[in-house]
Amino acid sequence: MSQEADVRPVVLIVEDEPIQRMNTADMLEEAGFRAVEAANAKQAILILESHPDIRVVLSDVDMPPGMDGMELVALVRNRWPPIALILVSGQLTISNVRLPKDALFFSKPFRPTELIAAVSRLAA
Repeated sequence: MSQEADVRPVVLIVEDEPIQRMNTADMLEEAGFRAVEAANAKQAILILESHPDIRVVLSDVDMPPGMDGMELVALVRNRWPPIALILVSGQLTISNVRLPKDALFFSKPFRPTELIAAVSRLAA
């Protein structure tokens, strides 16, 4: 692994739909980020506990079973305050989502350029 690859900002993608998770990871990797993937909140927490280099958590809201994305980002804000947060949903609108302070929300389908720009700002 090159030295440059080691310093790419790390984004944790939390999405229960495998194709959506893979597409988002590919998009972020192509934009110069290092993507780490989790299929649910439980996996995400384990990854966060073992990867102190994560700068941004990008989570879907609806992830059955167990903790949903809103609960996950609230927990992340409490346990890892410096990590930037983005929630996405194909079911809910911003008015139906509880966002922690400074978190962002995108409706699915989102525009890749807008999401990449937001991740770039948050990971800086």
